[in-house]
This record gives sequence, C-alpha cells and structure tokens, in this order.
Amino acid sequence: MRTLRPLAVLLALAAAHFNVFAAPPNIVFILVDDLGYADMGFNGSKFYETPAIDALANDGLVFNHAYMYPTCSPSRTALATGKDSYRTGVYTVPALERGNDRQNIFSRWTVGEDHIMYSQPLAEAGYKAIHLGKWHLVGPYPREEATATFPLTKKLGQPDAWDFSFVEFHKSAACRKYYPEGRGYLKNVGGTYRGDPALEVGWYESETGGYFAPFSNPFMEQMPDDEWLTDRLTDDAIDFMKEHKEGPFFINLHYYTVHRPLRARSEKLLRKYLEKAGDPTTGQGMRSGEEKILEARYATMIESLDDNVARITEFLDREGLRLNTLILFTSDNGQNPKANGLNHVLRGGKGEIYEGGIRVPTFANWPGKIKPRRTDTAIHATDYFPTFMNLAGIEYDGQLDGRSFRSLFESEDPALSGRALFWHLASRYKHGTCSVIRKDHLKLIQFLKDGKLELYDLSRDPREEKNLADEKPEIAQRLLEQLVQWRKDNDVPLPPESPLDH
Repeated sequence: MRTLRPLAVLLALAAAHFNVFAAPPNIVFILVDDLGYADMGFNGSKFYETPAIDALANDGLVFNHAYMYPTCSPSRTALATGKDSYRTGVYTVPALERGNDRQNIFSRWTVGEDHIMYSQPLAEAGYKAIHLGKWHLVGPYPREEATATFPLTKKLGQPDAWDFSFVEFHKSAACRKYYPEGRGYLKNVGGTYRGDPALEVGWYESETGGYFAPFSNPFMEQMPDDEWLTDRLTDDAIDFMKEHKEGPFFINLHYYTVHRPLRARSEKLLRKYLEKAGDPTTGQGMRSGEEKILEARYATMIESLDDNVARITEFLDREGLRLNTLILFTSDNGQNPKANGLNHVLRGGKGEIYEGGIRVPTFANWPGKIKPRRTDTAIHATDYFPTFMNLAGIEYDGQLDGRSFRSLFESEDPALSGRALFWHLASRYKHGTCSVIRKDHLKLIQFLKDGKLELYDLSRDPREEKNLADEKPEIAQRLLEQLVQWRKDNDVPLPPESPLDH
C-alpha cells in the first residue's frame, strides 16, 4: 500500500513547484561506516531490510557508481577537504599499514589547519552545524605529528582502546583546531581520533562494544535514557534540528554503525535474521556457524540504521522541513567481508581498490528538487565539498579536486560523465601501492612496485574477473598515459622502492 504523504509535505512540494523558497537548503549528510554497496535493498539486497532508506532512495537520485577510498581515513579526509590523498598525505588508516618506509609513504593521520573543511565556509555562510559520530580526522598524538619530519620512517601508531591518556590534551583549547568545534561546528557528539566506538577494556571483545550504554566515549555526555549508540546519535541530531529549524542547518551525521565490533540490536532481531533464508546471488545470509551469527548481528545493525533514518525523515515531515532539506546518504568504503556482509556481485571489499572496496551505496533525496532516477555518472569522495558549496551559494576559491554534482539532480551532465576519476594509494594495506584511473566504463590500475597493469571493463565485467591489459594494449596505454600525466601535473609522490619515473 502506498504511504500517504503528510499535508505539510504536500504543501511543501507545491511550494517547490512554484519556486517559492530560494533559501539555501538544510543538509543532512548521513555517512555510514563500512556499509557495502549491496547491503541496501535499493541496491539489490534481499537479506538485509531497509524499507525507510529504500523509500528515500527510490524517491531520489541513486548513484550507481559512487566512489570512496578503500579505507575510512582517506575517504573521510577527501570528503571533508575536497582534496585527493596525495595533497593531504592521508593514504590509509596509519595503524593498518604494512611494510617499511621503502615500500610506503607512511600515511598522515591528522588533517592540518592548512586544509580547510567544508564545515568552515558553511559556518561563515550562516549554517548552524553539528557533527555526530565518527570523526577520525585527527590522530591520537597530533602535537608529535605536527612536529614530525615527513616522510616518516615508521608508521604512526595508536594507544590501546581503553587508554584515556589522550583525553586531557584532546579536550584542550590547543587541540580544538583538530576537532569539529574548531572547524565550524557548534557541537561535537562522540567524535574522537578512534575509528570505532569500543573505547573500553577488551576493545572488540568488551561486553557493550561501545554500542550499548553506558557509553565510554569521552566526547559524549551520558544521558539517563541512553541505550543504543545509533539511537542516541539520532536523538541529538533531531534535537539540534529542532533548535535550529529556522535554518539553514547542516547535520554531519556520521554513524559508527556498521563498523565492528558487531552487536545485535536485540535478541528478537537476532533470531529473525538467524532464521531468515539467505540470498545466493550476493551471498548474504548464506554463512554457517559463528560467521552466521556475526552476519545476523550485522543485519540487526543495518535494520537499526534504517529505523533511525526513518526517525529523521519523520521529524522533517512533521516539522514541514522536507521542502528545503537535502538528505545525502553514503558509506566511507566497501563492506568488510570478514566481519560484515558479503557481495558476490563485486570483487573485493574494504581495503582493496577493486569495486567492492571503493564503490558504495549512495543517494540524494530532496522533494521537488531532484528528479527520481538512477544515474551511471560516477562521483568521487572529493565531489561532496564543491557540491555543498554550490548548494549553499558559496563562491569558494580554495583548492578542490572534486566537482559539484548538483547538476545531476535534474538531468545528466556530459561534463561529469566524461571526466576521469583518480586514486593514489602510496601505502600498503591489503595489496600493493597503486594509482588508478577510471574513465567512462574503463578502469586501469597501475601497481607502483613494478608497474604491473590491470585493466577492466566495468560495464561488462563488474566483478573485475578479466584483466584486459594484454588483450587491449592500446586502451591500457591510452589510460596509462593519462594516469602518468596526472601524476606529473600534480607532482604526486611515489614510494621510494618504486622504479617508475612518475
């Protein structure tokens, strides 16, 4: 049965048709952690249940080819700054790096003041902004990092999850510049240097995993009704929107879910997914033993995410705010196959440059302002900053590597669909260092250790099973020339062991 829209939404849509309002839109930017491309119903999942998210996606613009980096640190840095990894020096999560300083340009962790984040010009333009959830744009030791000599000879480390010796400095005025309040946000709820919520003894093996109260996060005030972290972050987002509903507001809602440690939202939901039939096409729900239990926990976390997105939408409908509110939904990298859902449709997962590691579920929903459809035009993590500037009417003249995709809200844009996208991973994690170019439906990977090439036709081979580099040498060479020229033009650094000139 079709859900009837509230009267406030119908009136808002009518007003949008006649272009009554010209104010900058409110923006709710939902970033999920480690959510895979096929983990959503709107992208084909038959195992995970996401009706509220699917409804928004199907009434909005779904990006079939939305890309991030393979891990969270470079993705979140690229999102926040609009810059490619070679400019910020953030190539992966430093604690994950493998190998020595000949094989790697060891990654930075902290994003310095010289890199402006989108929240800063938005604040200057009058947006009231809040950050909720995962931050991960500062390292545990920013003072030491600021005075270190780069390139590093040793990778950056982090303390144990239950070591709170970092807190005093991180809450000080001197460290404010690395945190949301020093970047244009009025409030930070739960954002720290860590990439997961389990700041407690036992880390992933702890009882609550950071998802159940009492929360051990030193950047969250304990509330008497706290129960589940995803619910709590949504509570604070709604409270902020209520307080600033005259707008414009910007909600940087970066949930910790569905990152490990996996916890079942409830025993009832856990039983539901343990008993549910799996999907052989994606592989979701098809595991056995302990892996089946872990995936069922993961499924409950996805359903909880969906419940909370529904709460946000219901609030905006109830308050008559949907007319002038853009909801933008995405993930920071592909799924973690060892912990979370599978996707047999795409190759690889988190940490890998293949589609399963970098292609993420993404949509934009803005009633009356977006033509509902799916687009094959590819977008990149660096595109969000310029898109936010465009939406806010800000003439930003700083360095940006991405381009606004607002034009896609109404129709296809040849200028976007015809461009090349680039990645540069100068430190090792799950595979060797590499540079990548994706243009049209073709993707070329050049591994930096030996120059080895892999070429894939994503339109015919989305699983990247057939390397065409030898079979199609002319195409491989043409893309390689563009990739090398990009590195030359931008003085992109290569690891010391690489035999390549550029």
